[in-house]
Amino acid sequence: MTAVFMTMFLALAGLVADGGRYLDARQAAASEAEQAARAGAASLDVGQLHAGSLTIDPAAATVAAEQYMRTAGHPGVAWVAGNTVYAQISYRQPTQLLGIIGVGSLQITVTESATDVAGITGGT
Repeated sequence: MTAVFMTMFLALAGLVADGGRYLDARQAAASEAEQAARAGAASLDVGQLHAGSLTIDPAAATVAAEQYMRTAGHPGVAWVAGNTVYAQISYRQPTQLLGIIGVGSLQITVTESATDVAGITGGT
């Protein structure tokens, strides 16, 4: 009986401790993905810029976003759809206490986006 209760107590403690670490890691990954998407959204197409249009250069945006994620420590993938840059980070977060019951890691996957908003002008 003691062994069963001790296992249940450790599993509950693992949910609290590792669950908190999971939520922190997920928030950090979301922040990294947001910043990566913003870095990509700042990559304007120079040819279109000279023509008077503000559009994202998809190749440069993808490279910028993926470089940001790599530098931040969690390599991910980026893609562009229209004027929106998407950045996705996915990795496994190791657990500390849940490993006792066979859960060695938790999957973290976040996708964030940033849109280039152009043409905002002030009136007089």
